Parts: sequence; structure tokens; C-alpha cells
Amino acid sequence: MHELGITENIIEIALDYAQGQKISRITLAIGQLSAILPDSIQFCFDACRLGTPLENTLLEIIEIPGLARCRHCGTEFAIAEPFGICECGSMDLTLIQGQELQIKELELEQLCV
Repeated sequence: MHELGITENIIEIALDYAQGQKISRITLAIGQLSAILPDSIQFCFDACRLGTPLENTLLEIIEIPGLARCRHCGTEFAIAEPFGICECGSMDLTLIQGQELQIKELELEQLCV
């Protein structure tokens, strides 16, 4: 389960960025072609955040659908696998989206003094 290592890295990046501020929400974008399972990331996050400053942090996951462009005719179309065939018959495709894993947003709580 490589999602555990990925989740540990996400937590480390978030804590480094926050520099001690409380994080109320982490928003991730995970491509459907990335071979990363959002449910596994959520499960690992729920386990890894216990006893850390992220214990009450919400994890929001946005799934990004796969999108390809045919190099032969230029048609863009949705794709559920990292390979496929265009309507024109070409298999020469460029994946435009769906392979990403990004921390899109960290919502920090500001403390009033």
C-alpha cells in the first residue's frame, strides 16, 4: 500500500508549510489515472493524524477525471485507463489530466491576539 508513504509525505508537507499554525482543512487533487486510491489515502490520513496537530483536520479529496488528446486528429476525450483508442482509430494519445497528485489548498486557522 504505497498510499501510506504518500499520506505521510502529505502530512509532512502540510505541517512544514503551516509553521505551527493550526490546519483546519487539506484539499487534495488526485487523478483517476494516478494509481492512487482516494479511499486508501483517507484511511491512512485518519490513522496518521492521530496524536498530531492534524488530529481535527478535515481531508477533502477532489478526483480529477482522465482526459486525453489524440496526436493524430487533435480530439480531446475522457479516458478511464492510461491508454485507449480515439474515434479516428489512433492509439497515439497524450494524457492531458488524470495523473496528478496535488495539495491544492491548506486552510489555516488564524489566531486572534
